[in-house]
Amino acid sequence: MSQKSAGDLLADKAFTPWLEMAQALDSIGAGLVLADLKGKIIFASKTALWLTDKTEEELIGKPCSQALGFGPDSPCPSPGADQDAKTADINPVWRAVRDEHGKTAGHAALFQDHSAFRDLLSRVRHEDRRLKTILDTLETGVLTVDRGGHISFFNATAETLTGYARSEILGKHFSMLFAHKVNPDVYLLQKTIADAKPRVSREGILKTSKGERIPVRARYMALKNEQGRVIGGLVTFSDLSLMYQLEGVIRDKYTFFDMVGQSPAITRLFEIIPVVAASDATILIEGPTGTGKDLLAKVIHNASPRAKKPLIKVNCAALPDTLLESEMFGYSKGAFTGADKDKPGRFQDADNGTLFLDEIGDMPLALQAKLLRVIEDKEFYPLGGRKVVRVNTRIIAATNRDLMSAVAQKAFRQDLFYRLNVVRLELPALTQRKVDLHLLVAHILRRLCATRETSVEKISEPAMKLILEHDYPGNVRELENILEHALILCPGAIIEKEHLPDFLERAVRQKQGLEADSDSSAAPTALDLERQALTRALEKHRGNQSAAAKELGIHRTTLWRKAKKLGIGVF
Repeated sequence: MSQKSAGDLLADKAFTPWLEMAQALDSIGAGLVLADLKGKIIFASKTALWLTDKTEEELIGKPCSQALGFGPDSPCPSPGADQDAKTADINPVWRAVRDEHGKTAGHAALFQDHSAFRDLLSRVRHEDRRLKTILDTLETGVLTVDRGGHISFFNATAETLTGYARSEILGKHFSMLFAHKVNPDVYLLQKTIADAKPRVSREGILKTSKGERIPVRARYMALKNEQGRVIGGLVTFSDLSLMYQLEGVIRDKYTFFDMVGQSPAITRLFEIIPVVAASDATILIEGPTGTGKDLLAKVIHNASPRAKKPLIKVNCAALPDTLLESEMFGYSKGAFTGADKDKPGRFQDADNGTLFLDEIGDMPLALQAKLLRVIEDKEFYPLGGRKVVRVNTRIIAATNRDLMSAVAQKAFRQDLFYRLNVVRLELPALTQRKVDLHLLVAHILRRLCATRETSVEKISEPAMKLILEHDYPGNVRELENILEHALILCPGAIIEKEHLPDFLERAVRQKQGLEADSDSSAAPTALDLERQALTRALEKHRGNQSAAAKELGIHRTTLWRKAKKLGIGVF
């Protein structure tokens, strides 16, 4: 087979999301370089060309390490006297470009230029107020500390990134900015002050004044006085949130940074998830619809030793009973009419990875028995098969039902419940974590703005008041829908009250007793909204269930089941 050209590689769908984000990255001064599996450059954004001071002819088709001084296998710029000065100040973050099957198709590098203040940093002195004034204008967070690690300078960007005002942070110990007191970044700073050697932290975790955890990259250097004696340290740090958000959208890969909150329930989850993720224990996630059970399962998988293996999802309520068994366990040739070849099931697809069983409470009792045996023995027979299949699959199950009650009602097997309930994680409804609303709004808006290439500076006070007072029967999913609705209608940089959905104000007024419960204009419940959406889709497509399901983004069987549950006549 002949080797693919750069044009052929860029036509590969795996690279498409990265190319679509190139313009957004250019707008924030970030360079993007795409390379094939052999490390040869196939694309360089406008900012990448400017930062490296290269032309497309000098980069395209050339090995990264040769053309740039760094590559996928050597993330740091290679040292050398003849290295370009601008390239020496680029600190790239390499990420694998994966196709829809999770197979690596190439590499992507995201980087920004630090040469604008390279010379400044080498000349900074503790007493030099003129340089501090210049540092205050940089778009990178900068702080200085004394030899004891106490903050003595904090620039404007550092205030913006952390949420701390300069007046409340000066004199405090540097470690308070990080999520954990025992932190590699604190150690790196202490070592830098001790031996005066500069260091780089690849990916640290910064804690803002509101308790939000954001990923950062930090650089450390010793701070000297006029006599050359080390009197402290200087730290520069950049927010990596955009990179993580891009990765989450492009690769459907989510991390701890995609979960935000400071309520006791969420804080407890932050503490135990790393421990749970590192194990192979079976996990049961419980919580109302829309609380983020799917997201939590992805976070656990991506933080586990199985992260490089598949995460396979099965929605136990989306498939009819007759198909669910063959979907999960596969079938052998001749098992039924039309089975003209062997077909592996989801368990085999998730071998050495994770199987996420969503809505486990809706699994038929007959299939629960077979699932129990697979969890216990790690083996099963495909439908119609005589040869046993062994798998090494971790199980994460989720439900919005009370499984204990289902067990009492004989609707769920007790032995399976206890087998799944090794580690039980509960996601609270949004009404139980109202303290997290500010953080969630900011986090969701950042993600939506990044994916839509829009920018919103803030939410007006009247609009924020409405958002904070609503009870969110649809939980975080409903909050996301409300904010996305506002972004669509908002023409400027400030979200106003009129950009929010009409039902929001009516719901808040009814809650406050300003409208009677019988008022027909009261906010619809989550079930009301679902019923309206299903009815509109079915009417639009003249009762064609397949077309209506496709428009709604759900399986035809799911539409039928929901319509039956909501009392909608299927035409």
